[in-house]
Amino acid sequence: MSMPSSEKKKSGFIQWVDERLPVFTFINKELVDYPTPRNLNYWWNFGSLAGIVLVIMILTGIFLAMFYTPHVDHAFNSVERIMREVNYGWLIRYIHMNGASIFFIVVYIHMFRGLYYGSYKAPRELLWILGVVIFLLMMATAFMGYVLPWGQMSYWGATVITNLFSAIPIIGDPIVTWLWGGFSVANPTLNRFFALHYLFPFLIVGVVFLHLIALHQHGSNNPLGIDAKKPGDKIPFHPYYTVKDLLGLGVLLLVWGTFVFFAPNFFGEPDNYIPADPLITPEHIVPEWYFLPYYAILRSVPDKLGGVVLMFSAVFILTLMPWLDRSPIRSARFRPLYKILFWIFLVNCLILGWVGSQKPEGLPLILGRIATVYYFIHFLGLVPLLNRIERPQPLPDSLQKKSPSVEKSGDCS
Repeated sequence: MSMPSSEKKKSGFIQWVDERLPVFTFINKELVDYPTPRNLNYWWNFGSLAGIVLVIMILTGIFLAMFYTPHVDHAFNSVERIMREVNYGWLIRYIHMNGASIFFIVVYIHMFRGLYYGSYKAPRELLWILGVVIFLLMMATAFMGYVLPWGQMSYWGATVITNLFSAIPIIGDPIVTWLWGGFSVANPTLNRFFALHYLFPFLIVGVVFLHLIALHQHGSNNPLGIDAKKPGDKIPFHPYYTVKDLLGLGVLLLVWGTFVFFAPNFFGEPDNYIPADPLITPEHIVPEWYFLPYYAILRSVPDKLGGVVLMFSAVFILTLMPWLDRSPIRSARFRPLYKILFWIFLVNCLILGWVGSQKPEGLPLILGRIATVYYFIHFLGLVPLLNRIERPQPLPDSLQKKSPSVEKSGDCS
């Protein structure tokens, strides 16, 4: 049967473009025929979901920037105008505002999945480090975005966080002065944060691109943590995982839409709906929920410099995981002791998050200090110790089989 002329023209055009700019060949190789481990579960959805959320955040952010005025006298009112007068401005802002929390939820799940299944181990060390860099850029972007509405919590949050840099010996005060653009949080500060908040997402896209190159160099890890070498261990990415990702995307959009339409201020602070006033300090200054564990670590140390060092170390220590955990077994499925430590560590992080939302006194302060100590003991003490004392379970020899230990335990995480 002969091909319709319209299809001939289309295929001819694609071939003409591809001979000069092989974009379609690249897409087919990396997104369609790309060989993927056959046993990836739904925890592997969150990498692609994070990329989709990033694109949505950039698009909604560009729209909001068209109507936002980065000036201390007009910023708060410009946000109110977006909400009240711009056509569907309320919808775009609520998508963007709640999207920050959705983004961190997705990325936190993605990172904990990597910790559970050993996705930081060789030969994926650089892939993991690039992921931590993305996380740091996300934190900086989110912090500067939180300042832009110029409400009470925006102003005082910027004041408290930027003042942390003054704890650095010698260069601390000049850094704070540069961040502020003067000697207090004022209009130059807001302009700097607006410019950087607009720029950083594109910087994140660049690091994400490097992250994907590193991922495709050695392929995805898998729940069993063994290399896919035998025939039948890999399947094409499309249609098997595109369909799986579409299902995950549908669920994510339902959750996101629920917050946007039914609880748009669930993640927000009421004080941020009050215009910034340098003369009135809020009773309790708290950052956004995704910063709370690190805020708890910061406040657990009486010394300001010590708290700042520990707070940043809590993130940077993640980059050392490929060398702290020397076990040749990747997946926690076959590491009974590591699996127990993983769940204890997860609970410890949740405790730090709760402590960060409380006043630094009494029981929360004591729990915060205990949880902070355990956080670093987990990485610097317990994980390296497992290299000597843990006896892993036997591994299967193919992705199409389970080891006897997994079949008996019924582990299907």
